[in-house]
Amino acid sequence: MGYVVFALKWRPQSFNEIVGQAHIVTKLKAALEKERVANAYLFTGPRGVGKTSTARILAKALNCKEGLTANPCGKCTSCLQITQGRSLDVIEIDGASNRGIDEIRTLRENVKFAAVSARFKIYIIDEVHMLTTDAFNALLKTLEEPPEFVKFIFATTQPHKVIPTVLSRCQRFDFRRIPVLEIIAQLEKIAGQEKAKVSKEVLFAIAKSSDGSLRDAESVLDQLVAFAKNEVSLEDIVSLFGLVEQEALFAIADTIIVKDTEKALNLLNTVIEEGKDTSVFLTNLIEHFRNLMIAKITQADAKLIDLPQDICDRLLEQSGSFSLGEIFSVFNILVNTHEMSRRLDSLRIPLEIALVKLTHIKKDPPAQNILQKQPQENKVEPVENNPGVSLENIKDSWQDIITAVGRVKMSLATFMHEASPIRLANNILTVSFPKNCSLHKESVERKENRLIIEKVLSELFNATLRASFILSQEASREESGDETPFIKSVLETFKGRVIKE
Repeated sequence: MGYVVFALKWRPQSFNEIVGQAHIVTKLKAALEKERVANAYLFTGPRGVGKTSTARILAKALNCKEGLTANPCGKCTSCLQITQGRSLDVIEIDGASNRGIDEIRTLRENVKFAAVSARFKIYIIDEVHMLTTDAFNALLKTLEEPPEFVKFIFATTQPHKVIPTVLSRCQRFDFRRIPVLEIIAQLEKIAGQEKAKVSKEVLFAIAKSSDGSLRDAESVLDQLVAFAKNEVSLEDIVSLFGLVEQEALFAIADTIIVKDTEKALNLLNTVIEEGKDTSVFLTNLIEHFRNLMIAKITQADAKLIDLPQDICDRLLEQSGSFSLGEIFSVFNILVNTHEMSRRLDSLRIPLEIALVKLTHIKKDPPAQNILQKQPQENKVEPVENNPGVSLENIKDSWQDIITAVGRVKMSLATFMHEASPIRLANNILTVSFPKNCSLHKESVERKENRLIIEKVLSELFNATLRASFILSQEASREESGDETPFIKSVLETFKGRVIKE
């Protein structure tokens, strides 16, 4: 027998061999054991997660000589023919190339004839969403009342394209993306059986790049084993597929922590010179900071991060150098970079701009440290005892207040740019946000942020001031079309005017 690629050689042949879909396997086994098998099934989910393989195993379970069984023998004539793809009673149809009404009419006519030698005649239609509406409609009556010896198993990556009348006639099973750790375990098993020397780092890189598809991971491993001379190294997978190493992401994050702009740009230049995809680099960097956020919140829960424990531990350690506010600022900059790249032919310039911005983000000191900065000897008086404090004074000094807040926490100052003070009564300053800035309001209302604002107000005006935040009924200046300071300066420079239609 000739060479067989890993994806076919290691295709699961029993329910127990299916990886990452325990919720599907449990339900199907229970249905078989109780002999409560439906007329039609719809298997949905991403590519390469086991939909067609599960359909074949279900076909074997229905037609095995042992009878309806959750553990088909794999040795009888029926099981062997299904495994080899030559069973006359298990018909596999590609929905993409047999999508018309004529093909479905032919299928509907053939359904009437009993199975040749097996218990059931089983139709497996892959990518069923590719069928035309007329073809679906031609299939409806057969799906609703098929002969007792006929079963349908549909597989699709896009269930939303299957018409509701077909969906309602099927039992639906949603396959999931396979977790990275489970893919690594399966690849490790394959590498051991194939006597291939592959390091854990390589298996991790393969699993990470496969995006939950075990078939894709097996294909990459197959290619690497054929490509490498002796042991498959991390350099092999990086050079062959242009992937971004995990170490590079940690290194970039380190440059942001220490504010080393030059090193960050050099690291980006290395990534580009090595021929790696810059869009993949940007996506991976966003994902890295997502992992830092999850690690910080959950103390590196490996289930949520879906990475090996040693990587999770490193993420937890690195996350200690960032506040959540700083991580959110990184997200905003990276998302804006993605938007900017759509307007330019090259992603390099937006990435360089992003890295310069990221390495200049100001550190957010803890709120309790800010409160401790107030000298104990400076007594702050109530507003009633300080006639110099008024709403007009605060309005006139609003930009100075924002600047003072920015020295403590830049992200908070950014939110306050959209706000304006509207009322001062009983030592409470009411600050209003436009109705389309509810997220800004929610951010400044957090206890640690409100304390910073109140501390700055009290220091600047030498009075005990508290802050309250509301949403107005008006939109922001940008949304309403009013003149912003930038627009005003442009109008003054060019002696122009705004024309409203």
